[in-house]
Amino acid sequence: MLPPESRLQLTPEMSICRLLNGLWQVSGGHGKIDPQTAIAEMYQYLADGFTTWDLADHYGPAEDFIGELRRQIRRDRGEAALNDMQALTKWVPRPGPMSRDVVERNINLSRQRMDTDTLDMLQFHWWDYGDDRYLDALRHLRDLQTEGAIRYLALTNFDTQHLQIILDTGIPVLSNQVQFSLIDQRPLVKMVPFCQAHGVHLFAYGTLCGGLLSDAYLGVKEPGRWGLDTASQRKYKNMIDLWGGWAQFQVLLKTLKEIGDRHGVSLSNVAVRFVLDQPAVAGVIVGARLSIAEHRADNARVFDFTLTEADHAAIRAACEGSRNLFQYIGDCGDEYRR
Repeated sequence: MLPPESRLQLTPEMSICRLLNGLWQVSGGHGKIDPQTAIAEMYQYLADGFTTWDLADHYGPAEDFIGELRRQIRRDRGEAALNDMQALTKWVPRPGPMSRDVVERNINLSRQRMDTDTLDMLQFHWWDYGDDRYLDALRHLRDLQTEGAIRYLALTNFDTQHLQIILDTGIPVLSNQVQFSLIDQRPLVKMVPFCQAHGVHLFAYGTLCGGLLSDAYLGVKEPGRWGLDTASQRKYKNMIDLWGGWAQFQVLLKTLKEIGDRHGVSLSNVAVRFVLDQPAVAGVIVGARLSIAEHRADNARVFDFTLTEADHAAIRAACEGSRNLFQYIGDCGDEYRR
């Protein structure tokens, strides 16, 4: 079981595990998922204390998996046991007219698939800032929240400027989900200070670069595109190339390994701990390759140690000479709108 420090009281009504189980991996490009085995493993995640799931309407069968898990929990343990699990989904519409009917139909579909009257959290994404109908969508989502269809309203991949516009419009959001890792520290430039000032939480994804930030890639020759196993690895290898390249990445991995050895943990634990310790960060999303691979025992060790100032100095030194991704890409989420 995870220790008490793995929990965060996100709101007076909702406690979450700070390591969220990411379900992008069930959407394709990460290996063939066996649904029955996947649901059984989800049960084991909950038993081990990993109670918080991150998913989306477009992550293949992710919402359906949550719905089936809810039904099995209800059958085996009763309705009250569902309070021990949190499922944070997303709505990622194509830009266009955002009438009440359009918004409600999509939210109702997620409620149906996830077998719940009230979504624990709805994280909203918008592709095109030039189309300001995202504000119409958010107003309708706020109304649905007031009516009880959504418990908490949040965002994913919004930049600081548009997060401020949303808050200034009077639409309260609990969190924003952004890419955040030792490779991609763009949130520290504008997003983190803004969120600290306005009481908005951050959820970090890409923190392990699809598994590239792990012992498995230390001392390994640079893989070509077809030497990478998953869509996640191909995505984050591009980020590593822009950040500083494979040679610099090896310097970072070696440093993280040395730090991990001093604390008796893995280099992946060090990478996650670094992001968890950043201001405004409520949790880190770690991909769950259900029925294919699992790393719960190793992930749990994230809470067994604390990074020292010497550790942070070593990490800074390992990153010296890398590119400032804020200058090359822009603020959080800008990689999706270039």
